[in-house]
Amino acid sequence: MNDLDCQHFVEQVTSFLEGGLNPDDEARFLAHLPLCDGCERYLDQIRQTVHALDDLPTTPLSSDARTSLLDSFRTRRP
Repeated sequence: MNDLDCQHFVEQVTSFLEGGLNPDDEARFLAHLPLCDGCERYLDQIRQTVHALDDLPTTPLSSDARTSLLDSFRTRRP
């Protein structure tokens, strides 16, 4: 029986991709996939996002760039 709902599936995606689920949780996670097209698409999107992020530079922002970016977010109106 698969007692994993979509909310819990989404909460476990990162742990699954990092290999951090215990065997029982991983089995429930994998059993949910064929039951839910939405969760299967979500997992694929997260995999694609992680792969795309791997290509980004890892150089940290300068202090001025970080301050400017944070100021932009603080003053942005929805």
